Amino acid sequence: MSRRRPRPSRRSAEPAETSSQRQRQRRGARRQLDDLDVATFTAIARTRSPLLDATMPPLTRAADRSVLWISIAGLLALSGRPRARRAAGRGLAAIAVTSLIANQVSKRVHRRPRPSLTQVPVQRLAHRIPTSTSFPSGHSASAVAFAAAASAELPALTVPLRALAGLVGFSRVATGAHYPTDVAAGFALGEMIAWLTTRLVPVERVNPLQDALAVHAGTPRPHGEGITLIINPRSGSGRAGRILPDVRRALPRMRIVALGDDDDHAGTIRDAASSCEVLAVAGGDGTVQQAASAARENGIPLAVLPAGTFNHFAKDLGMFPLATAIDAIRAGTVATVDLGEINGKIFVNTASVGAYTDFVAIREHYEHRIGKPLAAVVAAARTLRQARAVHVRVKDLDGETIDARFSLLFLGNGRYEPRGFAPVHRATLDDARLDLRVLGVSRRGSRARVVVDLFTGRISRNRRYQQYSDAEFQLELPEGPYRIARDGELGEEVDHLTARVLPRALTVIVPAGSRRR
Repeated sequence: MSRRRPRPSRRSAEPAETSSQRQRQRRGARRQLDDLDVATFTAIARTRSPLLDATMPPLTRAADRSVLWISIAGLLALSGRPRARRAAGRGLAAIAVTSLIANQVSKRVHRRPRPSLTQVPVQRLAHRIPTSTSFPSGHSASAVAFAAAASAELPALTVPLRALAGLVGFSRVATGAHYPTDVAAGFALGEMIAWLTTRLVPVERVNPLQDALAVHAGTPRPHGEGITLIINPRSGSGRAGRILPDVRRALPRMRIVALGDDDDHAGTIRDAASSCEVLAVAGGDGTVQQAASAARENGIPLAVLPAGTFNHFAKDLGMFPLATAIDAIRAGTVATVDLGEINGKIFVNTASVGAYTDFVAIREHYEHRIGKPLAAVVAAARTLRQARAVHVRVKDLDGETIDARFSLLFLGNGRYEPRGFAPVHRATLDDARLDLRVLGVSRRGSRARVVVDLFTGRISRNRRYQQYSDAEFQLELPEGPYRIARDGELGEEVDHLTARVLPRALTVIVPAGSRRR
């Protein structure tokens, strides 16, 4: 019995000379890149320039420990503009991640020595000489991470922030702290982390997308005549209370009803709606939902002022920022939009069953002690750790049935964008559709995969994620009952859900920028 001679692999058949030649070529290309890197550094170091001597050291010192970017973030936060505050938060988050990777991971892996300072003029040297390794430049990485992340949220900042980040990167070479390739690698790292933040938490689209809404001329109310404003002063961490002076000045004849902690909010809102021509509301999603229900029952328009934490409904209506909403109320232009309904109770944004209701319960338990933002972080961590499966049977209008176990079930009034479990906005509010999304994260392995997919923006491709759109869904919860949440407010326990859309059921005040009929 003869043995078959093994066929030589391509690698073994390749002449040894060719392999060694390629290795020599790669080493030669790397030496040329290093030589170019050192030559560029030397050329900048030997440039005699009073301008560089005067400006580069203060700039690089300002960027030490990201003080420059933290200061800019503070100014954005103090501006009072919600989008500016989001830009500040996104930028600082990007810096935190980038700094950790650059200083604690990359510098430990690539232990490149710092450039020699003998060629740099003494007056141009930074006062603090770095002792860590050189690759990549942490200053440059943090600079671009902040600039790219913040400008993604607030595009008007793109040119000034990126220009400043570029100057910070150049200052690291001019002051002798880094080679040019260190700076380039830092720029690439910062850009990547900033991009990842937009995948994990998509940028809110503030510009109204209401081209499909038919806007009609209504009754102008230049001073707020016939309008009653329901306001929850504590909503949005007190933002609702802070807008009240501006609203009073702009609409002096508007009647204002402030909700107290011990008041019957739903009853107060119903009473106000029965005695006015337009019901205005300034508060969180729950308050807006109650106002929408009262306005619909009384057949009067609803005006939503942006005074909550996220203002989803106001933004999707185009009633953002506050000045735009006030102008729309004065003009009196109206449109009709859809409402969602579950088991006879309406919702204006979203409803959910499963882990999200656990999230809401945990957040409400902690928010009075540590504040809503930090309570949300605690709630998200605990919810993901203890997420349990919910057995759901879903039937749509076509009779198709889904029978599976999920941990998160989301229902939206209208189709949300983008796909995935971080929906941000709706393209229109009168498409007569419900947006159903389900996600299973009950197993430890699936949770890890979901976290990775959320961070990289690939959750819509995860096999545990499914998305449907229809005008009505029948949902059975055989292992229920489970608590339901509407617009972020915990509701009753249910073992079945009849979810449907109410087409153009609510008249709302909107800006006059959409097409007219």
